Amino acid sequence: MNNKLCPCGTGQSYVDCCGALHSGARKAATAEQLMRSRYSAFAVSDEDYLLRTWAARHRPSSAGIDSTDRWLKLEILSTENGGLLQAEGVVEFRAHYVGGVVHERSRFIRENGQWVYAEGLE
Repeated sequence: MNNKLCPCGTGQSYVDCCGALHSGARKAATAEQLMRSRYSAFAVSDEDYLLRTWAARHRPSSAGIDSTDRWLKLEILSTENGGLLQAEGVVEFRAHYVGGVVHERSRFIRENGQWVYAEGLE
């Protein structure tokens, strides 16, 4: 995966993009960057990263990764707040996989100075 393009769709290599977040070399600077890295974590089956970046109050015991899922594309539809100096943000996205699409507005918050996924919104 090191030389391949990142699943999140930025056009960067996985190792320079979401791979650096998954390994802990860097932290997400914005809510959208965290959303992209969480999508990539599903694509590469990195359940530990998904759980680490889930708000403590809402964190499940398992991220529910199905390693047989084949993720195809991430579309960011809109971003509200979630910038470098903000404490909360919302990202609306479509995550395409073989057999379907996940469409969600996700709320992200800062927890101990780091962006984390809080919950899906209706």
